[in-house]
Amino acid sequence: MGKPTPEAVEDFWRTYLTTGEFEKERRQRQLFRLLPGSPRCKNCYAPFQGTGSIIVKTIYGKKPSILNPQLCNICEQFAKQYQGGAEIELSLLFADVRGSTTLAEAMNPTEYSKLINRFYTAATRVMVNSDALIDKIIGDQVAGMYVPGFAGKEHARRAIDAAQNILHITGHQDKAGPWIELGVGVHTGTAFVGSLGSEQGTSDITVLGDSANIAARLSTEAGVGEVLISAPAYTAADIQLGDLEKRTLSLKGRNEPLQVWVLPG
Repeated sequence: MGKPTPEAVEDFWRTYLTTGEFEKERRQRQLFRLLPGSPRCKNCYAPFQGTGSIIVKTIYGKKPSILNPQLCNICEQFAKQYQGGAEIELSLLFADVRGSTTLAEAMNPTEYSKLINRFYTAATRVMVNSDALIDKIIGDQVAGMYVPGFAGKEHARRAIDAAQNILHITGHQDKAGPWIELGVGVHTGTAFVGSLGSEQGTSDITVLGDSANIAARLSTEAGVGEVLISAPAYTAADIQLGDLEKRTLSLKGRNEPLQVWVLPG
């Protein structure tokens, strides 16, 4: 089989991400998320440790990639085969730890790493269970992509629901306060989603573009225990969230101000 043309690659990614035609992959992801074990492949949810990892390795031949430990070996080969992507409409959720520098200074490295890993595990579990693709787990931030092909037409609503759940499981509604303080941003827009890297080296499945930048900035602008929902995400979700506070943000590098709705955790 020869190398696919750029046109064929773009068409593949658009079909994969938007149509839901890949029923086998969707069902496999639903199965894998029920298996115990963490961390997981960010694309197919195959567990890399515990009993679940033994099952997926024995039956499906999946194990952590050597070059990109966030992907399993099979998903990495998939990413290398289909280098490229497509511009699609999707919803993005970014969750950002507040005061991470202060936390790192106050705790020893081992304690801090355990806390951040607990955050990673909690946030990604919510995203996985709501059919997001995990985009990034980096530093003190986790990002998820809600694409129509997996999250369905109501991807904006599912991203907002997941944002609330992340704040809930991290204790933002508890009287004692959260065990880790977060700000969350949700945005709906057009972005490039696909595989970046090289056929010989490492490859990754990620999102690029202004929409990703907006979602990331919203998470950093949000106060502790807040979800900032952009106007496009609020409109796309088509839900009544009550009498929410509205803010107008001037984001660095953007000429036009951005209107957001503030959803408390």
